[in-house]
Amino acid sequence: MTDRLLDISDLVCQRGGAEGFALAIDALSVHRGEAVGITGPSGSGKSTLLDVVGLVLRPSRPGRFTLAGSDVAALWAGGRQTDLARLRAQSIGYVLQTGGLLPFITVLDNIRLSRDLLGLPADPNGEKRLIDALGLGGLLHKKPAMLSIGERQRVAIARALAHRPPLVLADEPTASLDPTHAAAVMHLLLALAAELGLGVVVVSHDWDLLSRFGLRRVEAQPGGNQTRFAG
Repeated sequence: MTDRLLDISDLVCQRGGAEGFALAIDALSVHRGEAVGITGPSGSGKSTLLDVVGLVLRPSRPGRFTLAGSDVAALWAGGRQTDLARLRAQSIGYVLQTGGLLPFITVLDNIRLSRDLLGLPADPNGEKRLIDALGLGGLLHKKPAMLSIGERQRVAIARALAHRPPLVLADEPTASLDPTHAAAVMHLLLALAAELGLGVVVVSHDWDLLSRFGLRRVEAQPGGNQTRFAG
């Protein structure tokens, strides 16, 4: 059985018509337990790539696209939105730049949200492991507005990992943090994902930070009104 979790090639996503922006993924793969850093200048399509990988944005030409053993290209071609939504919920965890926590529920309920939405049974041991590793024990009954930015990001990591998705996507997860806290948050995310055997794709403008943690780099190659990715 292959440990290749994500495999994309010959994919094109055209936005804004023929004269708009085109994203081309010539080749992109992620193996289980591997961390990949997507870098490039602002406006080069890094977040668009993450939307495509996250099954949020439909490509114009899906090419070859498999995720966690599922043929995503076939699901897109068949218009199987329910199956795509199920695959997205089960197989992908998200860490957003702003945390993306629900403001009206507690930290603990935010952490449990992904498992609850999937109808998964409670996982007290796994939950405690995440809470302890991320230092969230004293925050569980607070709401996000009472947290610092760094605390929100740690909660977002716990929520993204709680249902053990094979693939974690992180969009500029440390952009709002100072260098010390950015390094700490990145370390926690990558260490926990590696421990659980999850693949990680991090979009960031800060390769200096990512390079400290041994991520494999895939750099945007902009040219005219299109950007290509290969790695």
